[in-house]
Amino acid sequence: MDYDDFAELYDRQYALYRDDLAFYGDLAAHADGPVLEIGAGSGRVTAFMARRGARVTGVEPSARMLERARARLGGDASRVTLVRGDARTVRLDATFALAVIPFNALMHLYTPEDQLAALTNVRAHLRPGGELALDLSLFGTVPTGVLRHADETFHGPRGRTDVTFVQDRDDARQTLVTRYFVDTTHGDGHVTREHHTLTQRWFTRWELEWLLRHAGFAPPRVHGGFRGEPLMEGSETMVIRTLAV
Repeated sequence: MDYDDFAELYDRQYALYRDDLAFYGDLAAHADGPVLEIGAGSGRVTAFMARRGARVTGVEPSARMLERARARLGGDASRVTLVRGDARTVRLDATFALAVIPFNALMHLYTPEDQLAALTNVRAHLRPGGELALDLSLFGTVPTGVLRHADETFHGPRGRTDVTFVQDRDDARQTLVTRYFVDTTHGDGHVTREHHTLTQRWFTRWELEWLLRHAGFAPPRVHGGFRGEPLMEGSETMVIRTLAV
């Protein structure tokens, strides 16, 4: 997906999402040094960590997302450095006590080579003993091939916008493809439609542990939620914490 085109709708969709904020905010508040965020997006998690007193460097490939992040930061901007870059190749003149990859950012890397390159690069920016935390969605309970609305109706200057989507899971490729249909009913009654496609590469626990080990991290703690729940069949989120070795 081109997030430059999707940034506004993305923010509307996740304006009320709070599940991960306390988790990353607490980690950042207690980190013994600056924080690196990979996949900063429009700054939702970035701003929350900064409000907890952390100094954050956020890396994001989408220019439009970074524009929205700068607007979101407001008075917290003095504690945040935003960098347009790719997790696999970005080079920063700093090392960090904590790195976070929140809200499925790792799932936009589709090959083991790209995944390992990103994790190895993150490890290179961490101090010895620095912590990495990330979360990934698990799609075992997602209904596939079904058109859904999910109460996604937004009102703005252009009129009423309704978002429907279909998700298709490919187990052989370990991908979930979401096709969005964004219909806006304008003031004069005519309707326009936008199409967006999001492809996410999902992980098994064991391949992720392998990737982390080969990128230079210790065996991780793996949970099925942000409050330390055990990872079980039916868990919707996998949360990882590990240390640089």
